[in-house]
Amino acid sequence: MFYGETATMKEKELLMAQLDWSQCPAVESIPGKRSGAWVFKGTRMPVSAVFENLQDMSIDELVEEFGVTREQV
Repeated sequence: MFYGETATMKEKELLMAQLDWSQCPAVESIPGKRSGAWVFKGTRMPVSAVFENLQDMSIDELVEEFGVTREQV
């Protein structure tokens, strides 16, 4: 599945659901925190927010805009 600006929101959500985030040490999912969505560890920033902006922003812009580290991105 292509993940870019032509993908619909539903396609993007499906892709996010298909990834096994449990193996990534930089993220966590806690029931009651952002409705259990995958967020960067120690933050309330959803991983999906970064994915949704990858095409339009540089890594440095993502770091500045969302308050995450380069390592997290």
